[in-house]
Amino acid sequence: MRILIVSDAWLPQLNGVVRALSTTRERLVGMGHDVEVLGPDRFNTVPCPTYPEIRLALTLPGRVGRLIEAFAPNAVHIATEGPLGWCARHWLRRRNLRFTTSFHTLFPLYLKLRAGVPERWSYALLRRFHNAAVHTMCSTSSLDGLLREHGIPSVARWIRGVDTTLFRPIKPANLNLPGPILMYIGRLAVEKNIEAFLSIDRPGTKVLVGDGPARTALERRFPEAVFLGPRTGGALVAHYCAADVFVFPSKTDTLGLVMLEALACGTPVAAYPVQGPNDVISTSGAGVLDEDLGAAIDGALNIPAETCLNHAANFDWDVSARQFVNNLVAVELVVPAMAAAKEEEGETA
Repeated sequence: MRILIVSDAWLPQLNGVVRALSTTRERLVGMGHDVEVLGPDRFNTVPCPTYPEIRLALTLPGRVGRLIEAFAPNAVHIATEGPLGWCARHWLRRRNLRFTTSFHTLFPLYLKLRAGVPERWSYALLRRFHNAAVHTMCSTSSLDGLLREHGIPSVARWIRGVDTTLFRPIKPANLNLPGPILMYIGRLAVEKNIEAFLSIDRPGTKVLVGDGPARTALERRFPEAVFLGPRTGGALVAHYCAADVFVFPSKTDTLGLVMLEALACGTPVAAYPVQGPNDVISTSGAGVLDEDLGAAIDGALNIPAETCLNHAANFDWDVSARQFVNNLVAVELVVPAMAAAKEEEGETA
């Protein structure tokens, strides 16, 4: 099958959405599918307001449509609600062509935190975007309920996995810091609630791996914490393995792939009992969820690595990739080139 994934989040960005999409693409190719990702790397871009590390594509539906036609996919999946996602949605809808979407990020809450935009406005826009699709894929039962609650009823499950061939117990990074090592790995941004972690008074060293728009302010406010910047590949795995507890303070994540990566390295998780951690940890015993994050850290320090490894083994990327394919819908591109050219002329007039 020829599968086109349209995504505003793509390499060289480093975040959970990119990791999920890139791993899915790798598994699908391994299964014999021809998969192409239409991302911002093909266009001129501008920095995202308040988050310059993310680049937004400057384009029109006509150009996106020509790229879709050139690949001639059997199925189109729109992964994000950014400029590329809206352009692809517009082009496909104009031709009555079917597609699927997926829901990765709680943009309504992020926009409320960053810009004070009322959540009901954002959800109205999300309804318009996703209800044009045959169905919207989401990773957990919590998200399924959230989408239906906000008027997006056609939902399909697409679980996430963790690559246990990469994320596994190896020799820890030599941090040479007082223990226990309490570690956060991920974006340093306001919606991640990192201040809640760094404000906790506990013995040991708080270590942060990653980068983002909040890093400078956090370094000034919490000089006792150790900020190491981003890590990838084996170096990232070694840092997971160097942690005594992986602390996940976010209350806004739809899942939190970093928790799965930590567990696959044998590192227990401390988090709040909210969407994301509830879905990943549940009653597994591989982490502690508590409204008192300090208490969660204390409890997680006593969890054996074997418990974490056993739970991580339940999250399989091949199962995830098969679910993704089963959720796709067939598309037949039958639009004459002349009609497409006329529409392009109208867009640029």
